[in-house]
Amino acid sequence: MPIQQLPSHLINQIAAGEVVERPASVVKELVENSLDAGAHQVHIDIAAGGQKLIRIRDDGSGIAADELSLALSRHATSKIASLEDLEAVASLGFRGEALPSIASVARLTLCSRHRDSDSAWQVEADNGEVSEPRPAAHPVGTTIEVHDLFYNTPARRRFLRTERTEFGHIEKWVRRLALARQDVAFTLTHNRRTVMQLKAAAGDEARRQRIAGICGDAFAEQAVLLNHETEGIALAGWIGLPTFNRSQPDMQYWFVNGRSIVDKTLAHAARHAYRDVLFHGRFPAYVLSITLDPASVDANAHPAKHEVRFRDGRRIHGVVSQAIEEALRETRPGGQTAAPTSVSRVLPQTQTGMPLPSAVRESLTAYQALSGRPSSVAVDLGNEPAEVPPLGFAVAQIGGVYILAENADGLVIVDMHAAHERILYEKLKHSYDDKAVVRQPLLVPESVAVAQSEADLVEQSAAVFESLGLVIDRAGPTSLVIREVPALLRNVDAESLLRDVLADVSQAGQSNRVEDTCHDLLATIACHYSVRANRMLTMDEMNALLREMESTDRADQCNHGRPTWTAISMADLDKLFMRGQ
Repeated sequence: MPIQQLPSHLINQIAAGEVVERPASVVKELVENSLDAGAHQVHIDIAAGGQKLIRIRDDGSGIAADELSLALSRHATSKIASLEDLEAVASLGFRGEALPSIASVARLTLCSRHRDSDSAWQVEADNGEVSEPRPAAHPVGTTIEVHDLFYNTPARRRFLRTERTEFGHIEKWVRRLALARQDVAFTLTHNRRTVMQLKAAAGDEARRQRIAGICGDAFAEQAVLLNHETEGIALAGWIGLPTFNRSQPDMQYWFVNGRSIVDKTLAHAARHAYRDVLFHGRFPAYVLSITLDPASVDANAHPAKHEVRFRDGRRIHGVVSQAIEEALRETRPGGQTAAPTSVSRVLPQTQTGMPLPSAVRESLTAYQALSGRPSSVAVDLGNEPAEVPPLGFAVAQIGGVYILAENADGLVIVDMHAAHERILYEKLKHSYDDKAVVRQPLLVPESVAVAQSEADLVEQSAAVFESLGLVIDRAGPTSLVIREVPALLRNVDAESLLRDVLADVSQAGQSNRVEDTCHDLLATIACHYSVRANRMLTMDEMNALLREMESTDRADQCNHGRPTWTAISMADLDKLFMRGQ
């Protein structure tokens, strides 16, 4: 077949293969146009999972009458006018492909009234043929109706799933868009039944309620508000506590300049921040939005705009990881270091046991010095305490495993091994992180066969590898020699470590593999040296452990993600015993 120019209608249908994958793609593209138009309310009406009808109504700025037909032509857009505009695009849509692509595979009606116009106009498109504009009745804004999707491309229609499945994909995208633009009200109906109705949210509490409506009350109750800004990068949203984890990464939402995306760099940064507070194989939940200079991110990297490229991915990775880590660092009883306080009771001292390790003994000594009295002084029972620490004061030990304490609200139960493990681990980490990486030469340098591209990467990123404590020489086109490793990892498999680091640097331009491996080793040490089950502690030792927990970062979870403490309020205790009923 000779080379020939394809007809414009066929070109649009080919483009539709990238833009319009299923009904959810149509909803996404049209709603994004509504948001770009400055809509405050968006109504989405669906019939038969989007196969029969998709109707999007908004109160945006509208489209002028003389631009309606142009809006349905290929590569016609109001978002950009030059390559410079493309490189700094801030709108969600910009290519001018969505409307003509949809019109080529469905029957489309476009009705709009511009905010500066006294009347509305309507055009229709069927099989790529666009009608002349005609007057219509419509308020300021736009309504687009898409009927019989893929009616003229039966092969693609056969690939659609059941009505329920297709609507599920639509609902997922509406949820994403509603999370991205919480200042916009959304209404979603399916077969004339209201499925979702979200009011515009202003203020942290209103946004939290909206998050609860989309992600569930459990997430909203166990989420921490994050607001971080540095170096022109703003990160805001909610991150779930480690106790709220998932078996799949199905509740991880990323938005870059209002655009819902999936990005490996951002996912890796979040995973690194949660690395030592989650069970292995579990995934965190979060809703996070990044705002930065549009010129520093390429939004034109994917046909469906699901992915972006950062011009400085390493900096973005560092900012995101650090911000989440700092927010998680405050997950300890009380959220801040609690000063030792007096208590209006006699602290019993009937239990005896072996002394705790030096770290806890030192903490107890410091606590006693700050309090200005021995820890076991009897005071007047009639006086009210001035202040009680978040974890209160120990009253007993149960089963050689749990510490029972009383605070201002009721009963506190502490897993002493898990709590002590976190305390020791954080001390070891601080000690390790405060020092430069100490390298140790290998007695016998280890040769590793790699691909030529990997050997090139080592040469190009020599500074990255040295900062990790790895000294590597290239011995040939496909051969590397490991000469030095971090002293703490002198007994690990150097070849496996190198290959893992190579994979990370190749993918993300950096690697946390050495740091994570070192921290894993420190976690093992902390686990082995923390207080064991069936060890009877004195009241002084138990109270010292509680005070240490209140001043230790991430003290709500142990190194493996298990909770270290829980609380039962007096009201809940009264319910158990039917008091007051």
